[in-house]
Amino acid sequence: MPNEPPDTELRILTRRIHTYLAQENKRKNLVGEGFEDVIAAVMRRLPFSKGVKVQTRVILHDLPGFHPSPPTEKVKKVDLALLAGDIRTLVTAKWSIRADREEQFMSDFQAYERLESAGQDFDYVLITNEFDAARLRAACERRRQNAPLFTHVVHINPAAVEVVYRDGDSEGASAVRTHIANGRLISLQSWFELISSRKQG
Repeated sequence: MPNEPPDTELRILTRRIHTYLAQENKRKNLVGEGFEDVIAAVMRRLPFSKGVKVQTRVILHDLPGFHPSPPTEKVKKVDLALLAGDIRTLVTAKWSIRADREEQFMSDFQAYERLESAGQDFDYVLITNEFDAARLRAACERRRQNAPLFTHVVHINPAAVEVVYRDGDSEGASAVRTHIANGRLISLQSWFELISSRKQG
C-alpha cells in the first residue's frame, strides 16, 4: 500500500479477519494453504528451480497429461504440482494428518491415476509436519496394489521426530525410527536434492 490506510478501513479489515479466523474450517484452510504457499515459495528460490514450474492449488486437468473430471464429479485440485520436462510430481501438503485425510490420500491418488491421459508415471508425494507416530507410520506404509502409495514421504524436520521418539518403545515409535533410518521418511532438504538430481539426470 502506498499510504497508511484510514483507521476506519483498518477496523473494517480487522473485523473481517477476526470473523474469518473464527470459522473453524476457514482457520484450518488458512494454515493448510499457508503451508503450501511457504513450501512453494522456498522451492522457487532454490537453484534447481530454474526450469521447474511450481504451482499451488492447481486444477488437475490444467496439468499436462490429465483429463478433466467427469461432469458428475467434483473438480480435482492438487495442493502442489512440480513440472520439469517429463517429471510430473503431485504433492499433497498437510501440516497435520487427520484421520479423514488418511482416506483422502488413497481416493485422491485413485482419481489422479484414473484421469491420467499421457500413459506416463507421475510421482505422488506427501509433505507434512505431523508428529504422531501412528499417522507417520501409516503414511510410510500405506500401499496401492503392489507399491507404496507415496513415492516419497517428506517431513519438515525428521531429526526432531527422531528426538521425540528416540526412547519410545512402542511399535509406532520403533517403526518411525526405522522409516527415518532406511530413508522412507525423508527431510525436505533430501527431497529437494532428489528433485535436483533427477532434473540434472
